[in-house]
Amino acid sequence: MLYFAFIVFALICLYIGNAALSIFAGIFFTYLLKPPTTFFTHSLGTLPLQIGIVLLGATISLPYALDISSEFLPWISLFVIVSFFTGLILGKLLGIHHRLAFLLSSGAAICGGTAMASVAPIIKAKPQELLIAMTIVFILNAVAIILFPFLGHYFGMTNFEFGAWSALAIHDTGSVIGSAAIFSSESAQVAATLKLGRTIWLIPLLLAANWIFNKQTQATKFPRFILFFIVAIIVNTFFNFNEQITDILKIISKGFLMIGLFCIGSQFDAKELKSLSGKPLLMAIMLWAAVIPSAYLLVKYF
Repeated sequence: MLYFAFIVFALICLYIGNAALSIFAGIFFTYLLKPPTTFFTHSLGTLPLQIGIVLLGATISLPYALDISSEFLPWISLFVIVSFFTGLILGKLLGIHHRLAFLLSSGAAICGGTAMASVAPIIKAKPQELLIAMTIVFILNAVAIILFPFLGHYFGMTNFEFGAWSALAIHDTGSVIGSAAIFSSESAQVAATLKLGRTIWLIPLLLAANWIFNKQTQATKFPRFILFFIVAIIVNTFFNFNEQITDILKIISKGFLMIGLFCIGSQFDAKELKSLSGKPLLMAIMLWAAVIPSAYLLVKYF
């Protein structure tokens, strides 16, 4: 019965393809069926998540990403770094746990749920912390898809300006392209292209996260999946996978990510939610409130 229910829930997660909802599905699965702690979703841990991240690396061609966004890469890089550290500072000022602040800062600066899911195993984020971070980003992405096209038309932005603004200011890649596509097809192409400039920052993010959170451990503790992630990027860079192969890898990668997040959700402990507050949401809103106009000014005048 449990295995059949798992298959049903897993298929739902794969069909919906949303990070936050996959975690919620894992929580619902646990509270509905109450599987024992020996059930394989617990023993799997973050393994599916790590496999998904490695496969994600195989969809990134480093020279291509650098080439198509080379003109804007210095500005994108500066924007990513400033956004990330601004998030960490806000988290410190608001008294938010450093793991949760790191998750939210990673999501806002780089690529939303994908960045948070990538660093979660490294920083040993609790399911509750990842759930909170994913839910906040899910809400902000939903707002962005509705709000950004309206603001773009209101401020009279060109197709290129809106695409670049979306690529910088919206968290998840899907929401970036979705919002830009509502504005125009040209904006969507610009947004998808420039968003790669943020996505490649996953590499230094993973390395920095490991150094910050695991520097007290032995060198042998270095997460192997980070090395595989980098190797996967090198393989794609060397063989230059065509678009068809890349699209297939993206689908498989997303599938593993969704199952991994479902497994994390199944380990959720509601008792620990009592220690959380509205501060993470406040931090995310404050950070986004700084990112949106900053990205607009950068695109409009630089």
